[in-house]
Amino acid sequence: MPNVRISTDLEMHYRLDDFADPWSTPETILLLHGNAESGASWYRWVPVLARRFRVVRPDMRGFGESTPMPRDFPWTLDRIIDDYCALMDSIGVARFHLVGAKIAGVIARAFAARRPERVVTLTVVGSPPPLRKGADKIPDLTREFETLGIAHWARRNMAGRLGDDFPPEGIEWWTRFMARTPLSTEIGFNERINYSDIRADIPRIRCPTLVITTEGSGLASVEETREWQRQIAGSRLLVLPGNSYHVAASHPEVCARAVCDFIAEAPASSPRAQ
Repeated sequence: MPNVRISTDLEMHYRLDDFADPWSTPETILLLHGNAESGASWYRWVPVLARRFRVVRPDMRGFGESTPMPRDFPWTLDRIIDDYCALMDSIGVARFHLVGAKIAGVIARAFAARRPERVVTLTVVGSPPPLRKGADKIPDLTREFETLGIAHWARRNMAGRLGDDFPPEGIEWWTRFMARTPLSTEIGFNERINYSDIRADIPRIRCPTLVITTEGSGLASVEETREWQRQIAGSRLLVLPGNSYHVAASHPEVCARAVCDFIAEAPASSPRAQ
């Protein structure tokens, strides 16, 4: 599990899983984790994907084992996208399949629109609308992080995040997992990224796109999700049962298999991932 120096202020940690036959040349999938997580969050996706693909799971700037960010770091979507491009350059991959969960689905949509030469297919899993509601609550969230901690915030939202059917032991694990996030990273990221406006990016996405949500997601209704999904030409919407919004965690194998099938069915005219 190596690290790569991306810039003077960032050493990025990543995992690379490849269990394809050694004589084959598997295509590459880049998995982008959500807020207060790391590449370790994709643990149940790897057994499904890594037999067929080379799977790259980075820890976003500030999160996991990557360099923590100061509270006043000037976060932008382009900065995050540039980090990931630099990572993929460092391992020699020019084009790849892209998957983003939760807020990383926002990052991934912007990525596909702004760097179309890099993205072969796009999958967005349990992600908010292009303009997310709730930015007015940022000051309250900052106070909660400062006074009660990230674990308190994570636990308070965990039922909606993972849904009614997730086991109690799993909820406790995810709470502790998210609580590892550096406070300075979380405050800055929440203030500058969590409520990004990507409405202008949506119609610019041209690659084959799969959108996955649940029937009762707290991030957006199926109708709200379908509204922006239809703005992406030729895209597909998969609606799963349940009421979790972190669909990548609550329905991991189903989602991973759906991604495999989606990539296999992508138009032959799409340039191949490396």
